[in-house]
Amino acid sequence: MPPSPLEQLSAGTLDWLAGNLDHFDPFSASAPSAPRGKAKAALELGLLCHRAARPDDTVPDPLGGATALVRKLWQDPDFPRLFDDSPAYASTYRLVYAALAPDGIDDTACREALARLDPDFLSPGGKSPYRRIEIRYYADKAGVRHGIEPYAELLPQSPLVAFRAAGATVAASKGTVPPLTVPQAYALTHTAFYLGDFGRTGPRVAGADLDHARDLTHRMLLHCVADELWDLAAELVLTQFVLGEDPLRTSSGAAALGCLARAQRPDGAIPGRSAALTGAPQVTAGEFFRKAYHTTLVTALMASIVSSPGRVS
Repeated sequence: MPPSPLEQLSAGTLDWLAGNLDHFDPFSASAPSAPRGKAKAALELGLLCHRAARPDDTVPDPLGGATALVRKLWQDPDFPRLFDDSPAYASTYRLVYAALAPDGIDDTACREALARLDPDFLSPGGKSPYRRIEIRYYADKAGVRHGIEPYAELLPQSPLVAFRAAGATVAASKGTVPPLTVPQAYALTHTAFYLGDFGRTGPRVAGADLDHARDLTHRMLLHCVADELWDLAAELVLTQFVLGEDPLRTSSGAAALGCLARAQRPDGAIPGRSAALTGAPQVTAGEFFRKAYHTTLVTALMASIVSSPGRVS
């Protein structure tokens, strides 16, 4: 029997990631050239390893090489120094780095990174509800004190509840009418991830608010499938899971998994954030990595969570 789209996506993306770890290592000659890219790729790999870690070692771990690289980087004092090369993102990177620290490592560098956080960064002033939810999520994981309000106070203003569709999503010859802008849709998905701890807990929304969030996710997914927005589609499939649905049994989730499986290359990579942004046929390995790694990693994260046995009902 051939693998299901979810099985194909999981196996292929993990194989590609395992074969491209040198590109994720910021101190490798293969690492992205842009300073922000060096840190960002490694932090995203850390998130995958953090959320997709196996509870035991009874079977081979396809993330074994990635986990070893993350453990090495998180104990290297030179790694958090890379954050200084991206001043606009440095505080966020320091907090995420500390929050995703693997268990059992020497956390000296993580504690030093947290000590460099500006206290104003951990306060609610001047930040959107979405941004405050993001900071609270990582600050709680890092065990750092902050002044962000409880989730219950932020939820009514959050993208999951406050965003309203711009119009009906209807099929059209050139795609669908999107209910949200792309930035709004990403804020919706990330909010769900933080509130539901990437599927580990319930989404903290219920009743009519939950129905609204599910409907908005479904409608945006239909648009992503029609327009082949692969990266956002993978995030929205994971959002459906976080919101307590089974993406394998929803029409939009199944369509999105099929769309992603068709986009996947024989080597396992998803070649870009969307069909419109795929790389030229002939590009260097480094150029292809920069275009493909994020969507491939997000798809691997989605597949590992949706197929995990500890599903949230």
